[in-house]
Amino acid sequence: MYHFFVEPGQVHDTYVEILGGDVNHMKNVLRMRVGEEIAVNDGSGVEYRCRVESYAKGTARAAIVERQVSAAELPARLVLYQCLPKGDRMELIIQKAVELGASAIVPVSSARCVVKLDEAKAQKKRERWQEIARSAAKQSGRSLVPGVEAVQSFSEALKSAQKLDVRLFPYENERSPMERTREILSGIQKGQSVGVFIGPEGGFEHAEADAAVEAGAIPITLGRRILRTETAAISILSVLMFYLEV
Repeated sequence: MYHFFVEPGQVHDTYVEILGGDVNHMKNVLRMRVGEEIAVNDGSGVEYRCRVESYAKGTARAAIVERQVSAAELPARLVLYQCLPKGDRMELIIQKAVELGASAIVPVSSARCVVKLDEAKAQKKRERWQEIARSAAKQSGRSLVPGVEAVQSFSEALKSAQKLDVRLFPYENERSPMERTREILSGIQKGQSVGVFIGPEGGFEHAEADAAVEAGAIPITLGRRILRTETAAISILSVLMFYLEV
């Protein structure tokens, strides 16, 4: 069943209006006919099973067949603080983070980031990244589109993460046994909010690691091997999804 997102104002008592580019996608790409069923979300956590009723210029109307609370979201809020990687790796990271259940992605500029974005470039990148998040949310059946926030400095990211219940700091120089990391992750409770900090290709500087610990972040290990930044993000989010959904 194909999945679409709408604004709350597009949901009425008995039908849903679909507007903009999604209408063209339905008609001319998916070639959906009247009578076919679709899934629609308005970001509130409720999923609407609908049946396409009609098309008009720039609009599709779908009758609501069933309303139900979406089961697609994790029982905890995961925020990925991802230091800017080189090339187009951020696009892959955002796509996979959304598929794995992240609630928000915060791009971070740390000391060893090679990529430096001015305000204009950062805004264009953010628009592109948000569209990738939206597409990944549709593909994976999410009930909401995770937000991609504006780029923050490392110190800004540490400060913004203070409102979260748990802050995790996967660090290649962390020497505690894997058992300790397992205990930390398994202790995260449903309903909590969790921030995860992932460094750039060159890793975090020692001063940044010290600042993270001082700010209450918990150092953890992702194993004995050095992971690429995109692998580290996908790895820890996958493990968190497993612990939270069992």
